[in-house]
Amino acid sequence: MFDGGMTMCFHTVNCPQILGNISKNRSRSRTKLNPCFAVKVCSILLQSDESGNLSESKKISSSYSAQVKPQAQNSLLSQANTVGIIGGVSVLSTLIFLEKLVWWSSRNGEESVPFVVCSDPSIDGALASQASIHSSFDETAQNEANHEAIVRNLRHKRVFLEQSGASCIVMPCHISNAWHEQISEGCSLPFFHIGECVAKELKEAKLKPHGTGSNVRIGVLPATETIAAASYQDQLENQGFEVVLPDKATMEHILIPAIESLNKRDTEGARNLLRIAIQLLLIRAVNVVILASDELQNILPREDPLLKKCMDPMDALARSTIKWAKTGKQGMQKNTC
Repeated sequence: MFDGGMTMCFHTVNCPQILGNISKNRSRSRTKLNPCFAVKVCSILLQSDESGNLSESKKISSSYSAQVKPQAQNSLLSQANTVGIIGGVSVLSTLIFLEKLVWWSSRNGEESVPFVVCSDPSIDGALASQASIHSSFDETAQNEANHEAIVRNLRHKRVFLEQSGASCIVMPCHISNAWHEQISEGCSLPFFHIGECVAKELKEAKLKPHGTGSNVRIGVLPATETIAAASYQDQLENQGFEVVLPDKATMEHILIPAIESLNKRDTEGARNLLRIAIQLLLIRAVNVVILASDELQNILPREDPLLKKCMDPMDALARSTIKWAKTGKQGMQKNTC
């Protein structure tokens, strides 16, 4: 299936789960991995100990040891524009981001940007437990404890990527970016914030408000009442935008049922509900609707005219990452887009 070309190093935890997730969810994604680019894959199987630290347990690839011998100890890649990627909530969403990164950075005949991926499907459930904003006192306390454990886990992965030779860090995950400040604490590398990348792209687009005497309004549409919306709201407001979120009735009676319909394979029902949710934001004079969920990306067909009013945040993150890697901005400090 793959031959010649670029080399991608995937650093994965629980590798068998990745294969299971791909086969289970591939049919649900409207973005398919493009077979056009030639890729040679080398992998390192990693394990987490009880404290969440990563340790190398087994090397898979006969050519791998030869590739890293000339490099410094603990450094897997030596290129100055190596991108370190902390995987998202689902492995499939991480792979979709990788497709954007590889395909867009190499479509003009150039080599793909080098990258290292650290993906850990075991934290999916922990991240999902943070989703609801309607919790009892006990549940809130438990969520706070989970939150601290998740941040420690993601910070360990960030450190691992720094030690692996990455020159910048990205997290293609709507939820994880809500804790971006805590995860990036102490990081000396550029660490892209997905919300900041979205806000800067929209600022550069020089959008005009639909109403006189008002700011440009941006709608943010999460799949459920999650902390994910905060990743975008703060950054958009910092750029002078007015953020419009769906109200409680829209969440409970339209968006959540849309995801439930999708899970029941009622694609048409999910599409109709999502169209209503988007229209409800558009009639509130928003210029763009940010689809702040991987699940929402999979519902409408590509030719649907409403998608012209929507934005996939992962596109902005991929474009910002490629721009950084291609324009020689290596060595920049802290967060940047």
